Amino acid sequence: MTEPRKTRRRAQVLRCPTCAGLVASGSEDFPFCSDRCRKIDLGKWAMGVYRISSPVLDPDLLEELEGNPARNE
Repeated sequence: MTEPRKTRRRAQVLRCPTCAGLVASGSEDFPFCSDRCRKIDLGKWAMGVYRISSPVLDPDLLEELEGNPARNE
């Protein structure tokens, strides 16, 4: 009788979104290769380099904004 095949999880290797360096999925800084790249990415968000492309269509939020005339001025 043959033994059941043991399944091993392979570490997935991806590219760092900041510097395109290789990074393993089990890395402490995943998905970034280092804390430096993580901070660079955070800085880009803070400076407005990255933007969400579509508006948020939350009905409750839209009602709140329409009901507050001070926001529309």
